[in-house]
Amino acid sequence: MVDYSNQVMKLGTLLFELLSEALSLNSTYLRDTSCDVGQFAFGHYYPSYLEPNLTLGTIKHVDVNFITVLLQGHIGGLQVLHQNTQIDVTPVPGALFIICDPSPIWLIPNILECQLISNDKFKSGQHRVPANTAGPRVSISSIHPSSRTYGPIMELLSEDNPAKYREFSIPEFTAHY
Repeated sequence: MVDYSNQVMKLGTLLFELLSEALSLNSTYLRDTSCDVGQFAFGHYYPSYLEPNLTLGTIKHVDVNFITVLLQGHIGGLQVLHQNTQIDVTPVPGALFIICDPSPIWLIPNILECQLISNDKFKSGQHRVPANTAGPRVSISSIHPSSRTYGPIMELLSEDNPAKYREFSIPEFTAHY
């Protein structure tokens, strides 16, 4: 798990560079503003259900951290919302899933940070894991939280593109969420 976490941290650094460049900023911008500080890994266990229609599973949601890198097991179950339709994400052995809407790259930039700091240039990717009869399903998610105060990146704002969100802190968001 330590080796896996170290590799995911390296991947996170690369993803932050790519996100910075996608915003037409210096490739180190998000790292320089402490968006890549920290990492948590979570193991998820989803049992099989004889009657999945009687169980919710994990409801549609957007993660509340900067990036989530997901390693699925061999049993599917993850669904992403695309054009108001839930789409199954077929597991690929050894593949990491990163969700980004509308990008074809699988990345989860989340409302807490990516959508907010990009002033809506990036949109949050909603996803869920419905209950199913296959299983048990196991996945590992590695999240990259941050403790900084968030607001739209000033370099992205202009008279034609004013801030759509106000600045706030993580504790303030958590208390409201």
